[in-house]
Amino acid sequence: MTKVHIRVGAELSDDFASAFPQLLKRTQRATTTLTGDLADQQELQGALNLLSSMGAEVLEVVTIPDDSDPAE
Repeated sequence: MTKVHIRVGAELSDDFASAFPQLLKRTQRATTTLTGDLADQQELQGALNLLSSMGAEVLEVVTIPDDSDPAE
């Protein structure tokens, strides 16, 4: 699992955000940040593709390292 923040240039409605049940929605000044765990790059790409198809401008994508990762 990878924790991500996806920031879009719009205030997403609850209905719109419900397309991403694994992500927590937080809205601030005409932007929305979706935060949560995604299984892999394929799931991240799927979320980004869905946002794009819904007309949401993706402003930023940040992955947050897992502190419990023994490889680090």
